[in-house]
Formats: sequence, structure tokens, C-alpha cells
Amino acid sequence: MTGNLQLDQILFLLIIMILTAFPAGFAAGLFGIGGGLITVPILFYIFSNSGIESSYLMHLAVGTSFAIIIPTSTVSVMTHHQHKAVDFSIVKGYGIFVITGVVLGTIFAANLKTKPLILFFSLVVYMLAFYLLFLKEKEKDIKINMGLPSKIVSGLITGFISAPMGIGGAVMNVPILKFFGYPINKAIGSAAAIGFIIALFGAIGFFISGNYLKANLPLSVGFINIPAFLIFVPITTFMARLGAKKSHRIDKKKLTKYFGFFLIIIGSKFLFDYFQL
Repeated sequence: MTGNLQLDQILFLLIIMILTAFPAGFAAGLFGIGGGLITVPILFYIFSNSGIESSYLMHLAVGTSFAIIIPTSTVSVMTHHQHKAVDFSIVKGYGIFVITGVVLGTIFAANLKTKPLILFFSLVVYMLAFYLLFLKEKEKDIKINMGLPSKIVSGLITGFISAPMGIGGAVMNVPILKFFGYPINKAIGSAAAIGFIIALFGAIGFFISGNYLKANLPLSVGFINIPAFLIFVPITTFMARLGAKKSHRIDKKKLTKYFGFFLIIIGSKFLFDYFQL
């Protein structure tokens, strides 16, 4: 991963990873997300400045993000479960369709070059941002009613979109579960559990596709970078626990809007990168 970088450049990139891991882990627990919306842009920046082949920059960022999400979401789910905020029945009934979507999305991503993948990422992030910004909270939670057709459509869509983006899908699944009647805390906890499934099969998919395409990237297996994984995971898992605990003591309405603005910033950064390539 280091290529021909000088020692000060390597140290700078390591510091960026460490500093990024703290908010990524905290957000993972707080919102039930995997943290990919934070780690993917940072990993993309780090890999692009590390001599990684440009054709596989986004693939490596996404695959590594999925690998990081697996232990991070595990800690997040365990903490939310302690607050009785995880509905494992929806995870089991929803999971098979999410997995199918992830597999299809991974195949879709593996056959794209970095530039169109960046554009796809940017457009989806913008759509999610505006959805969150204009989402109107219901005065009270409605009766939970999510039938099989809704599970099939929602699962396929969230899995398919999450795979090329390297995210756990909670940015989509939290609003979806809320729409079908879940209180916000249970929507966040359940989305974190669904995110674990997405990350697991996403990481496997990018590991296989990276080897199939014979990417042979430095210090990586498939499309998963080992140093980035080892640096992020201890920090993100620790912070995910703190974020999950905080989510049960905070006003979600304001945080939803803040997160929407955050997504606009991320989408704009990637759109800028798209036009620079």
C-alpha cells in the first residue's frame, strides 16, 4: 500500500485512518450504520495517494469498508440488543432478500470501473441525503406491518445499492423500518443487524471478485486491504459501543437532519472526484 511514499507521507495517511475511525465507529453505533459512508471516502483518498492502481481504487475502498463493518456492526448490534432494540425476526425474514441484493450488487460493482462507480455512489448518497432532510417524523409509531412483498422489494434494493457503496444499508433500512411502524430505536438496532449481513456477504463478494480479477493489490487479499482493516477495527468497535449507548439517550430528529447534511458533503466530494478523474 505504501508504494514509493516517504515516511512522513505514510505517517500522515496513518493518522488520517486513526482519526477517521473514531467518528466512523461512533456513527456506526449511533445511527445503526456500518460506518461505510465515512470510511469509503477516506479509504478512497488514502489509497489514491498510496500508489494503488486507479482502476481498482473504489473497489478496494468498498471491499475494505465491508470487512471493517463486520466486527463494528457486531459490537453495535450486541449493545442495541442489551437495550432490547433489535428485532431478530425481521432480520431473519428480510435477510435472504438482502443477501440476494448484495450478491447482485457485488457482481454489478466488480464489472464497473472506478469512475462510474464513483458517480453511482454520489447519486445514491444525494438521494438519501434529501430523503433524510425532508423526512417528516410521525407523531407516534404506527402498527408494525411489513409483508412479504415489502420485504422482497426493500431487501433486494437495499442489498443491491449497499454493495457498490460499501455501506451496511442502515441509511436506507432505518427509514424503511420506520415507515413500516418500527420505533426509531428498534429501527436503528434492527438495521445494524441487517448491516452485519450486508457487510459479511459484501466482504466475501469483494474478496472473491478481487481474486477472480487477479487485482494483486499491495498488502491486500482480493479487494480487502489488511493494514487499513487492522488500524480501523480496534477503534471502530470501541466507538460503536459508545455510539449505540448514546443513541438511546439523544434526540433523533435533529441528528437525522445533521446526517442528511453530512451526506450532501460526502456526495459533493465524490462528485468533485468524478469530474477530476
